[in-house]
Amino acid sequence: MGYKQLQEKLNELKIEEFIWIVYIGIIIYSFYSNSLERKYYVYNDLKSKEKYRKTLIIIFSILIIVYLYFLKDSYDSLKSIKPSDSEEKKNLTYLSFIGSLLIAISGFIFLYIAFKDENVDVEIAFN
Repeated sequence: MGYKQLQEKLNELKIEEFIWIVYIGIIIYSFYSNSLERKYYVYNDLKSKEKYRKTLIIIFSILIIVYLYFLKDSYDSLKSIKPSDSEEKKNLTYLSFIGSLLIAISGFIFLYIAFKDENVDVEIAFN
């Protein structure tokens, strides 16, 4: 691994560590979201219901940004495949891209549900 590749890899790790911190924030925010949902169901508190919906929209908006970052990273890896790379590396890189694409699509679907489900009929959660 050359110096430039090492620097790129170390930069990617820094970004991934930041994303882990974002995930921790999302988890904490999800606990808050659950408390709002509980308050809505137990007390029929309509303000809590709207706050709950807004928290879901914020959560899935942030997740889409993260998912798109990973999708772009997977796409860049796919573009950087060389003909001399092993078949296994080519296949795994392709599968990584497909997985990232499907996760990004799921994020958009969940965000759409969060926007459209005004009655909070559908339970959605990030996974």
